[in-house]
Amino acid sequence: MSYARLIVNPAAGAGRTAKKWPHIKELLKHIGYRFEHDITEAPGHAIELAKAAVGKGYKLVVSVGGDGTINEIVNGLYNTGDLKDIELGFIGTGTGSDYIRTLGISRHYQESCQHLMNPMKKSVDLGMVEFIGDGQSGQRIFTNFAGIGFDAEVVRATTKKFKNFGGKPAYLMGLLSTFATYKNREIELILDGNKENRKICTVMMSNGKYGGGSMMIAPEADPCDGLFDVMIIGDISKPDLLASLPRIYRGTHLTHPKVTLKRVKTVEIHTAGNNMAIQADGDLVGEAPARFSVLPSALNILV
Repeated sequence: MSYARLIVNPAAGAGRTAKKWPHIKELLKHIGYRFEHDITEAPGHAIELAKAAVGKGYKLVVSVGGDGTINEIVNGLYNTGDLKDIELGFIGTGTGSDYIRTLGISRHYQESCQHLMNPMKKSVDLGMVEFIGDGQSGQRIFTNFAGIGFDAEVVRATTKKFKNFGGKPAYLMGLLSTFATYKNREIELILDGNKENRKICTVMMSNGKYGGGSMMIAPEADPCDGLFDVMIIGDISKPDLLASLPRIYRGTHLTHPKVTLKRVKTVEIHTAGNNMAIQADGDLVGEAPARFSVLPSALNILV
């Protein structure tokens, strides 16, 4: 078994990873797992640590944290240009850990540590979003899902006001805060080259099934099929949206008349200058106009 480089985000899980890490470290040593590790010190640091790990010759990197940690590590690995030669493992200690839930990886670190000793290997899709940020064009890789509209505004409220509440409570508080002020927007939506103009509440591009702290946003999503599951919530009224939220946790929302699901490789969204925010894996990245595209079988993971 080759050496692994673990990248540990002590702030993940509303700071609970810092308390779990000494136990994780001892457990890995006890079972004979060979590794070195780095501790992140600030948002964005995992990107640099992942690049450094590749520069030092590591072929196996393990994320110890949540969905945001995974996102940063994958962006760092992608930026090296050597993504195809690297394998990524997971010890989930985050608030939602939505992505590894789709992959069938335990969210209990004791089980995921044991699993690293004899894992299966799998190639999964990634998403790329191109956007405008601070007046410049930018791009970001995402593993699980990205969204624009109501969803991204909820992320803005959750991360800026309620992150310390953790998981589902944080997301629900962000959601209710956004609910009070949000207005549906007119957009031009281009799915695999097919253009339509429509008024939407939100558009979400998913590789995984879950997002937003255990919401089953895309119940049939397959991270290996080369396609996004695109959920479009149209011009829904606020009372209807509020009444329908429990259905998203159960994954029964796709039968709602205002909800459309499409499976496509590319999504473009243009707006009439109304500063629509974009989130990728729960992080705000920029604003529209935006283009989302699938990178098929781009990431080698251990499951």
